[in-house]
Amino acid sequence: MVDYAQLSDQDVIRQARDGRESAFRELIRRYERPLFSVIYRMIRDRELAEDLAQDTFIKVLNNIDKYDPGYKFSSWLFKIAHNTTVDHIRKKTPKTLSLDGSPHARTQEQAEATSFTAVDHAETPEQFTSSREVGTEIEAALLEIRPEYREAIMLWHIEGRPYEEIAQIMDLPLGTVKTYIHRGRNELRKRLEHLRC
Repeated sequence: MVDYAQLSDQDVIRQARDGRESAFRELIRRYERPLFSVIYRMIRDRELAEDLAQDTFIKVLNNIDKYDPGYKFSSWLFKIAHNTTVDHIRKKTPKTLSLDGSPHARTQEQAEATSFTAVDHAETPEQFTSSREVGTEIEAALLEIRPEYREAIMLWHIEGRPYEEIAQIMDLPLGTVKTYIHRGRNELRKRLEHLRC
């Protein structure tokens, strides 16, 4: 029996291309949470994000033979997710999307999947509460900026993707990605000025 946890993405993809369902399940295991998180932050609707994540994985499965191993698998996967989500947004009217992000409408699982709070085990309960409040403020501010800025910032700051990979995912020139991140950060800074001591 293959221990997929010990294999690189490329090795698992080779197995998936050979038709091994267990290899494809391993790719889903590795990427379902970050993929859901990125899609959810774009549309702020849990059920829809789950559906779009599932659609993304179906597209990946159906097109696994088209994947070019010269590129990172995650870049290819996130690009498919980006296109799937953007296509859905373009087809639907804005009222079908939940963009309020209000805490009372979110489950604990949703909050954890999209949390911006960095946990420091040495912090006091007061510091922990304060950092959670800051995370909530950041989330609210992110919802107020342009969606393309929000997506670029999430991919860079939260997912840790390099500029070049974000450009591939969003199908944009590198300079545009840098501009989106720069402008998005400036907008966030203005909206979060009240948090400065």
